[in-house]
Amino acid sequence: MSASQPSAQATVSAHPSDQLLRNRVVAALEDLKAKDVVEIDVRGKTSIADLLIIASGTSSRHVKSIADEVVKFAKQAGVLPLGVEGQDEAEWVLVDLGDIIIHVMLPRIREFYGLERLWTVGDGLEDDDEAPEAQRQAD
Repeated sequence: MSASQPSAQATVSAHPSDQLLRNRVVAALEDLKAKDVVEIDVRGKTSIADLLIIASGTSSRHVKSIADEVVKFAKQAGVLPLGVEGQDEAEWVLVDLGDIIIHVMLPRIREFYGLERLWTVGDGLEDDDEAPEAQRQAD
């Protein structure tokens, strides 16, 4: 991840099975060498999920393989995905596991949509370098 992107770590452990599922998802991402894995706690920001996990793959084939592995690991944890979108093009695959949503993207797609920036606005995770510049412009 580049230094300009926020680093968002989340610890979502409302229920032991949620933690198990999160651990399995992260293990799947690690097994297939997903890049720049970021977890974002979105509780209180949306009702669609508690945790977003965003990761990059190096090619469309890699993105699809990562998403397939996430689905496999979730099923092993006893969770059937509510939906999987984007497998045909495999530039951005979304795996909806209910309280956890996984986005696996090509780096250029990830940069273009900026989900990390979108979901962490106002969390105090913006770069420290940007704050002084904004302050100087306001003066």
